[in-house]
Amino acid sequence: MDHERSSWEPPENDTSPTPPVAPSAATRSPSWLWPALIGALIGALVAGGLVAAFGRKTTTRTVTNFGANSSKIVSSDVQSVLAKVEPGVVNVRTQGFSQNEFFQPEPEQGAGTGMIITPDGDVLTNAHVVANATNITVTLTTDNSTHNAVLLGSDPTADVAVIKMQGVSNMKTVTLGRSSTMRVGDDVVAIGNALALPGGPTVTHGIVSAVDRTIDAENERLEHLIQTDAAINPGNSGGPLANAAGEVIGMNTAVAGQAQNIGFAIAMDTVKPVADQLKAGKGVVRATAFLGVTTVTVTSDIQQRFGLSVSKGALVRDVSPGSGADSAGLKTGDVVVKFGNDDITSSDDLSAAVRKHQPGDKVEVTWMRGNQRQTATVTLGSRPAGTG
Repeated sequence: MDHERSSWEPPENDTSPTPPVAPSAATRSPSWLWPALIGALIGALVAGGLVAAFGRKTTTRTVTNFGANSSKIVSSDVQSVLAKVEPGVVNVRTQGFSQNEFFQPEPEQGAGTGMIITPDGDVLTNAHVVANATNITVTLTTDNSTHNAVLLGSDPTADVAVIKMQGVSNMKTVTLGRSSTMRVGDDVVAIGNALALPGGPTVTHGIVSAVDRTIDAENERLEHLIQTDAAINPGNSGGPLANAAGEVIGMNTAVAGQAQNIGFAIAMDTVKPVADQLKAGKGVVRATAFLGVTTVTVTSDIQQRFGLSVSKGALVRDVSPGSGADSAGLKTGDVVVKFGNDDITSSDDLSAAVRKHQPGDKVEVTWMRGNQRQTATVTLGSRPAGTG
């Protein structure tokens, strides 16, 4: 097995024409593999917004599976492939919250692509497209109508998610094919919401450059990927990679920014069983307990700067209106020192303590406000796992 170590970085044109946003850790790294997902912090969603990164260092495995080329697409046939696939392709937009460097929540918006797989509105997309989303909307390519959607299930390890449009029926669907039939050199078409450009999806044409690629990282691994030179750009995540018959044989997921024309799609033979489980309710992202505060660990510098009476704890920087913390009377500047049976010496301690509980649990919380020690019972709310 031949292993090749490569470095990756965002494409040179991944800059936004809108006012700049604060870079994440991902944007500061010089060698990353980038999911084909558009995301913009604070500002409105526009073409070329901040691209979220997984931060994968990559090890690739090449399988030279050259064989009879049974899937050629001449230029005049691209339209026929598009006619079969495009009606089932949708634009996916998300809204959520992230935490800035001051531990304060900030609105976050993103854009990706999805594929309708059932007439009643089940949509297949990447897990990273809907990660951290508190609101999901889907826009049809057929009539440009927009529909609310909910998350049925997500498997971040496979980067597969299924969402469901609300109040729809008789939807046109894509046809899911068998990726195992694809050979190096076969022609493919990629369709998706590239750069969130107005006026319909972007269509690109290329070949299967390699099959059975593996992308390794310290904490995650994607296997059985299809590599293609069909242009894949931010916004394409979750969209189809189709063969000459108009069958979807892969789900576009990532692009190598440092190289030329190297994109990756998750093989449909890998996606199908995961999607079936998610539709059946297995792997559904469950609600997790939510206290409703953003905090920072108390250090000696912070204690001195804010004149705190304690040297350890979780300093409250923000309280979400209407949350359990808000109802219990917690305020900015309070220092949480105990949560239930757990002593709190840091912000991480508090997060870990909250995760031990379920939404609806009533927990006694103790905090310091100046020199006064206060205690109250908090009723924990709920927030979808992964939304912070």
